[in-house]
Amino acid sequence: MFDTADTIVLYEELAVEDVLPLRWVGQAPHPEATSALAEHNLQVLQAWEALEDHGLVEKPDETAPLAADIQRLDRKMTLLLGLVGQLLAVNRPRPRPMPLRFNARGALWRAAEAPPPVGTRGHLEIYLHECVAQPLRLAAEVTAVSPASEVHVRFVPLDAALSGILAKIAFRRHRRQIAGRHGPKHQD
Repeated sequence: MFDTADTIVLYEELAVEDVLPLRWVGQAPHPEATSALAEHNLQVLQAWEALEDHGLVEKPDETAPLAADIQRLDRKMTLLLGLVGQLLAVNRPRPRPMPLRFNARGALWRAAEAPPPVGTRGHLEIYLHECVAQPLRLAAEVTAVSPASEVHVRFVPLDAALSGILAKIAFRRHRRQIAGRHGPKHQD
């Protein structure tokens, strides 16, 4: 669906590209619920950011006091989050995962069913991680639909905190992609 360019961009900004459960809801959130929705989205993104950071830390200083205890707690918390995510998935089925590209400005995905018409307002629900129960809910308008059912939406402008977290995560993923491509080469 997407090109294989090195840099993942959408609406002239770095973007996150992943295969995630998502759902288009053809009803825009009520304007009075805007502040509650922004708070909800901030909590969802902060949880996702914490999970994205997991494993990025350099090897801990094993001579530091409590290092082994912290590693053990970290493994237990990871296991617990995974189990809770599995329980939630059983009780709250999620939409089918689809390739998706998104950032603070908008999103692009291929609709599995009839795509919404251009000009439709609604919100996109993106389930960012199996351990985060609630989806990110972003008010948007459909700006284009390709013949291949690729749906382009523009989000209602997000506040600075939400935009900042999305930009930071997109940048980290981009940096990891580059590091993985230019990582140490093994000699045979």
